[in-house]
Amino acid sequence: MGLRLFILRHAETAWNRERRYQGWTDTGLSDAGRTQAEAAGRALAGASLQAVYASPLRRAQETAAAIAAPHGLSVRVEEAFKEMGFGGWEGLTVEEARAQEPALYRTWLETPHLAGPPGGERLPDVKRRVMAGLERLREGHDEESICLVAHGITARILILEALGLPLPRIWSLHVSSAGISELEFRPDWTALHRMNTLVHLDAVLAGR
Repeated sequence: MGLRLFILRHAETAWNRERRYQGWTDTGLSDAGRTQAEAAGRALAGASLQAVYASPLRRAQETAAAIAAPHGLSVRVEEAFKEMGFGGWEGLTVEEARAQEPALYRTWLETPHLAGPPGGERLPDVKRRVMAGLERLREGHDEESICLVAHGITARILILEALGLPLPRIWSLHVSSAGISELEFRPDWTALHRMNTLVHLDAVLAGR
């Protein structure tokens, strides 16, 4: 049983630019984000995609729609890949969250699997739902290529799995808005073919 999975973090939102925690807050794409999503759609137009999935959040749905359109596909919703819930940190900038809970924030950076935002989710719980979602994708798309538009945390968890790295290493990975990674899952092995590719955004970035 094999699955080729193109995974993207959603394109940019205004809160991304402001470095605000979004979590389950249902933000949409910025103008720049819509341009990024269109560029990602062009980059994957030549891929033989059998399905395009996204989290239920609008920023992921809007990004996925731009990728699905060239293939004549509709976007399928998968709740498991929704962003981590950041509770009381949602809407705060990184600096505001750090100032509000300095000790907790330090633990979040140093041992993120042992801490979490007040009123939010914990990483081990997020990983459990992400891995359950991945198993459903593998069972439903044997020997197919599909695309998933997810979020900063949920995309990192999938890439950690592909690399065989534990959850505490999550901050060693960076996933950019509309960055493309390509994973291949097989019964006995997993491969990371590309990670956080941004070449399709060169023209977008040059225009800023």
